[in-house]
Amino acid sequence: MPTTPISPAEFAPLRLRKDEDRRLRAGHLWVYSNEVDVAATPLRDFQPGQPVTIQASNGKFLGTGYVNPNVLLCARLVSRDPDHPLGPSLLVHRLNVALSLRERLYDRPFYRLVYGEGDGLPGLIVDRYGDLCVAQLTTAGMDRLKDDILAALQKVVKPAAILWRNDGSMRELEGLDRYVADAAGVVPETVEIEEDGLRFQIAPRTGQKTGWFYDQHDNRARLDRYVQGRRVLDVFSYTGAWGIRAAARGAREVLCVDSSATALEQLATNAVLNGVGDRAQTRQGDAFEVLKVLREARERFDVVIVDPPAFIKRRKDFKEGALAYRRLNEMAMQVLERDGLLVSCSCSQLLSRDVLIQTLLQGSRHLDRNLVILEQGRQGPDHPVHPAIPETDYLKVILARVLPV
Repeated sequence: MPTTPISPAEFAPLRLRKDEDRRLRAGHLWVYSNEVDVAATPLRDFQPGQPVTIQASNGKFLGTGYVNPNVLLCARLVSRDPDHPLGPSLLVHRLNVALSLRERLYDRPFYRLVYGEGDGLPGLIVDRYGDLCVAQLTTAGMDRLKDDILAALQKVVKPAAILWRNDGSMRELEGLDRYVADAAGVVPETVEIEEDGLRFQIAPRTGQKTGWFYDQHDNRARLDRYVQGRRVLDVFSYTGAWGIRAAARGAREVLCVDSSATALEQLATNAVLNGVGDRAQTRQGDAFEVLKVLREARERFDVVIVDPPAFIKRRKDFKEGALAYRRLNEMAMQVLERDGLLVSCSCSQLLSRDVLIQTLLQGSRHLDRNLVILEQGRQGPDHPVHPAIPETDYLKVILARVLPV
């Protein structure tokens, strides 16, 4: 059952050191353990996920949120309003605000409903698949509010079923168990979604993330004008969001490459579902190895899409990951026609847009090709960016024309 609401006066205080409130006052929502006045409010006295009142060094109220004393990013601010603290009613309010945006943006209920800090609910992700919702609780604070979140979703969205997809690696960092379980009703193994008139079957229980990547929706739509009558290569294709769309928008031939046989089986089903089974072919294998084989066979494509997983997840991975992006994009250019389109994506927050563009430029010059940028994209508006938190602005997409010198 939902917990009983409590007032800010009943929240345990978490006091910051002198001048460590400046970032929060400027709009940020995160508190690091070295910013806490541990003499006044020892972190060891808190439980993971415990609701707290965050205070400046002089005791002045900054907001309510939650704490996890066992991690470096130890607290998150959720509400700055003392009359509306973190609790069930605030969850309902924030969900209503999030839903109102999506209902203005989309005429069908297929979108990311809650995007963590971007929707004022740090630690919570909710994707909507028609009358089903798939939710992820990534922090101890949100996990502690699990029953209240469930009640809020049922009140605001009224879905037929809700799935907890709590199997992400971030939960381990927070000291939480990883699992997948029905929260309400029963979410089936496969679910059909719609995107701009196309139909896709996804696996919300076992697929990557929550089963679909809504963040690329607007960027996939950008592709439509470039693929008519073209030969297209979709690398890291997953279940076909890019490749099947290209075929449906008139590409004469599409080759989809992924390392997962399961994903490619689902892609084949989705191709038939959209009437393009005769033009969407698949090849299982490591992306780099397949690109090498295609290059050696002198295969050429008019459009090459590379949408890899994040090669850079931690700062210490930057050098190796940046080299992987450089190598991948160079290999993609090597299988492009003389006048071809490269669609290069990165979901690595630590790889800036400028660095990605520089990587593409360096790769093109190494191959003695000219590269010009036609369009740039980011995640869609159902993934709103918090301007004080650059980590919420993670997706970069570059559509570039690659020409002979």
